[in-house]
Formats: sequence, C-alpha cells, structure tokens
Amino acid sequence: MNDQALREPTLLILTAIADAPRHGYAIAQEVEKISEGRTKMRTGTLYGALERLLEQELIAVHEEEVVDGRRRRSYALAPRGRETLAAEAARLARTAQEATRRLGLGGAGASLGASFRVTFGAGAGAGAGGAVVGS
Repeated sequence: MNDQALREPTLLILTAIADAPRHGYAIAQEVEKISEGRTKMRTGTLYGALERLLEQELIAVHEEEVVDGRRRRSYALAPRGRETLAAEAARLARTAQEATRRLGLGGAGASLGASFRVTFGAGAGAGAGGAVVGS
C-alpha cells in the first residue's frame, strides 16, 4: 500500500462502495451524498477513475450484466482497497483529533462530530458551492 494520502475522488469512490457493491450511477449518487453535495462526479471522470482503481486492484467488478443493450457493471472493494480505505480513514481521524486538540474544542476523548467537522476538498478550486470533478 502507498503511504501517500488518497485524492478526494478516490477516497469518495472507495467509501461509496465500502458497504455494498454499486454500479456507476449509484456510485456517483453516493459520492454526492457522502460529500454533502460538494462533489458531483461527471460520467467520464467516474468511469476513468473506476478503470484506474481496477488496474490498481483497489476495486473489482462484482457483477456484469447487459441492460437495454448496454453493459452494466457493479463494483466492490477488493481486499487491497479495503486495507487502503481503512488506513486512510485512520489517518484522517488522527488528523481531525489533533486539529480538535489544537483548537481547544474539547478534551482528548471529545466527540469529533460535535466539535469538529472534517471537510474534504475545501481547498482552492472547490469554491463555496463545492466541486464538480471532471469535465
């Protein structure tokens, strides 16, 4: 596994399929839901990312069928993807805990949900309304 932090689209896609296999459109919907509407994945970007994640063996094709003459795949986390996502979640939790501590927003065991909200992608280019990933 790579020690480098996951890019936000990768983190969101892996999170979207962590609890159940999903097809592309459902992944895009989950990404938007998880990011609270800040990230909307365009079709070309999503499927390009899915192909890259397949090549990296972070995800696997769960099922493939033909619907109305079109191939429809559902994707699931591969074991390597589950390990990668778990490591990233732990890294983010440690960072959020340290930020909470430094801001003085509660004791060492304070609830992060009540005192500090981690916002992914709140950087340059995200804008006040969120980010659209892809073109």
